[in-house]
Amino acid sequence: MSSVDPQTPEVVVARLRPHARVMFWPSVALLAVCAGAGYLGGRFEADWQNQLVLALAGLAIVLLWLVPLLVWMGRHYVITTRRIILRRGLLVRTRQELLHSRGYDLTVRKNGVQSLFRSGDVLINSGLDRPIVLWDVPGADLVQSTLHDMMEQNTDFVARRRHHDQSATADGSALGNGD
Repeated sequence: MSSVDPQTPEVVVARLRPHARVMFWPSVALLAVCAGAGYLGGRFEADWQNQLVLALAGLAIVLLWLVPLLVWMGRHYVITTRRIILRRGLLVRTRQELLHSRGYDLTVRKNGVQSLFRSGDVLINSGLDRPIVLWDVPGADLVQSTLHDMMEQNTDFVARRRHHDQSATADGSALGNGD
């Protein structure tokens, strides 16, 4: 990989969202509610009772499956050659960016289930009050390695640029003093 130059276009390295495993229990609940509504629907003699069963099933589907699905779909993590972009929310969107050139500390935290599925939480400590967390991303170790590489490339480029600018300034002042 070459070093990052401001003239080169920013390239998306990875697009991530939390592991789809978080939708397992909501999907089980969806199946259970559908099975229960199918079993109980039409068993009562009064129409209002049958309609109540369908209404309660619809409400349960919204609360137990649709809301978790929307929360899961509302989290996006984009890693580019220059920055990390975190987006959260569907109705109220929050966008947070962190430049690789600023440098940061990376930690991967995994519980037993996350280790089983090779996912984990990537904590990015950028010196703010609390770390930025990429929640339950698949391939957490690969994400950490990639972020280390991106940060190293960007900080190397910034250091070379500063050195070049300082040497150009020093050469300019040396020429100015000699005339």
